[in-house]
Amino acid sequence: MVTILGQDQKIFLKQDQETAHKTLGEWYALQTHFRHEKQVRDRLLAVGLEPFLPLSKQCRQWSDRKVWMNLPLFAGYCFARLTVDNSPVVLRTAGVLRIVGTPKPEPIPAEEIAAIQQMCSVNRIVEPCDYLIEGSWVEVARGPLTGLRGQLVRKANHHAIVIRANLIHQAALVHIDADEVVSLQ
Repeated sequence: MVTILGQDQKIFLKQDQETAHKTLGEWYALQTHFRHEKQVRDRLLAVGLEPFLPLSKQCRQWSDRKVWMNLPLFAGYCFARLTVDNSPVVLRTAGVLRIVGTPKPEPIPAEEIAAIQQMCSVNRIVEPCDYLIEGSWVEVARGPLTGLRGQLVRKANHHAIVIRANLIHQAALVHIDADEVVSLQ
């Protein structure tokens, strides 16, 4: 199906999901060597794969000043869209320890990756957090994160939504106002 958007006459070809999964593959979590996430992302891009490394802007105290740095949101992990045929190339990539899964690589649901991508694309504080179980499930009803689902938590007198990558037992949270969300229960 071809859709023309706006006056720029940009044409986007929309494939059905099944065809896209066959040609592009599915998302997998890659465990990396400590502090090699950015190098792995760059190497995967160089071999023609689609990597995704969510970054978080964090303030670090150095001996003489504070520095804002873009650090991986999930330390030791990078994501990549790949097919089973690509897995040997990925495993030979310097810095990659393994494709996460037990006993074989398991794909990550596209909804989890889309939620993390959406969370990282807005101008809000995003930070890693503990993989928590408690909290009520909510959906954002308004604002740039509309439609995002996660668990509402309270951290340092602020509300936040926790998004989990279940396969790698990692989580991230994005700060949000409590009046932007509605309960799903």
